[in-house]
Amino acid sequence: MISTPATGWADLDKQFIAGAWEPGGSGKQLRDTNPYDGSLVAEFTVADTADVDRAFVSAQDAQRGWWKTNAYRRRTVFEQAVRYVEDHTAEITELIIDELGGTRLKAAFEIGLVVDILKEAATFPLRMEGRILPSPIEDKENRLYREPVGVVGVISPFNFPFFLSMKSVAPALAAGNGVVLKPHEDTPITGGTLIGKIFEQADLPAGALNVLVTEIPVIGDAFLRHPVPRVLSFTGSTAVGRHIAEVAAQEFKKPVLELGGNSALVVLADADLDLAVAAAVFSRFTHQGQICMSANRVLVHRSRYEEFAAAYVAAIAALPVGDPRDPETVIGPLINAKQAETLARQVDEGIAAGARPLLRGEVSGTRFEPVVLADVTADLPIAHAELFGPVACLMPFDDEDEAVAIANDTPFGLSGAVHTRDLEHGVEFAKRIETGMVHVNDATIHDEAIVAFGGEKASGLGRLNGEWSLAEFTTLKWISVHRGRRVFPY
Repeated sequence: MISTPATGWADLDKQFIAGAWEPGGSGKQLRDTNPYDGSLVAEFTVADTADVDRAFVSAQDAQRGWWKTNAYRRRTVFEQAVRYVEDHTAEITELIIDELGGTRLKAAFEIGLVVDILKEAATFPLRMEGRILPSPIEDKENRLYREPVGVVGVISPFNFPFFLSMKSVAPALAAGNGVVLKPHEDTPITGGTLIGKIFEQADLPAGALNVLVTEIPVIGDAFLRHPVPRVLSFTGSTAVGRHIAEVAAQEFKKPVLELGGNSALVVLADADLDLAVAAAVFSRFTHQGQICMSANRVLVHRSRYEEFAAAYVAAIAALPVGDPRDPETVIGPLINAKQAETLARQVDEGIAAGARPLLRGEVSGTRFEPVVLADVTADLPIAHAELFGPVACLMPFDDEDEAVAIANDTPFGLSGAVHTRDLEHGVEFAKRIETGMVHVNDATIHDEAIVAFGGEKASGLGRLNGEWSLAEFTTLKWISVHRGRRVFPY
């Protein structure tokens, strides 16, 4: 039973397959608990491989009719989804707080992103445009038709589950595809069944979207290897993304991967220090640092290093830590105790290797108070790890070439930021950073519905948002028409 029920939400602890809400076939139970106090949010009977098959077949069957639906009618579904989210913002906020320990500030941020991506997706049905191209052959016309790929499989993470599920689900559906969504087992409602409910209430045809709540020990690679989906969209760790890419290549599927990060926020000698400190705090401690774009590393010119460090630590020490239901709380719990244990071990290893703790809060269960490590050097393992929690590494540099080298000394390449009073110099510096995104005089955390989002190196493959999502979830078919009588050479 869901702990924060709303009218019509009684089904959110079930699978959503072919338009029906039902328990999974495995018989295995999944307890969905509040990471702050351990209370039960919901309990699921997880899906098995037979459910996986039914979900993909349902999506395939429904997709044919969905794609034939008038484009203006398809647009209406997404407009209705926007209204549903806006009308249920209060209830969705409570679910985000309960299920993933998000603060009220984080919930508002995430819901706003969802509304934006739904509004952008609502434009897709009217943007499925083709082209007519000339031919060197007389009386011949070349037509390019943009069509949906068919069915898209979406696997989403636990940190921004509502948005990062919707970021692929909504554009894929809007382009005329069927979709099967598998949310993370720690966030099966906000990343999964809630989205099923939204589109059910928005009058999406039954079966076009299916939601499977399950666990990998139960289904193995059945979701990835099923013959129906042509695109697999995954957001999560690089290790899992690498496996998905390998399977996708074997099965001739297209992978769209939004993976991990180890972003650097660089403070040049001429930076506005107050702005840089504020941006660095937001970049590292939003949602307890559980964001792939978070600034794990803060690189500061040596001439400003001590001044910056003092202001940075003072700002972080003042952040309220505790119950995410409290509107004043900025740092809530990590998603589970395993994540906290891993992060605590990384901190211990970093200090043992030579990092100097300027701030080291207490760790208790999923409660993890902020940590700031100073004098981190590029040879320390902690400088290369993705720290998925409220831990920041301060790294001094002497010149900009050194800063670029440090920033690029990572297998990741997702986001970044540079602070300087010379904006165009900041842009030129940003061009040298090997990431998909860099922000001048701002935070490392940004996602806008019409701007290409994605990483380089081990941070992923492909781009999402706007026209790039449209391209990822569609294909082009060339149909040529010869209006005369073709003469062949033999």
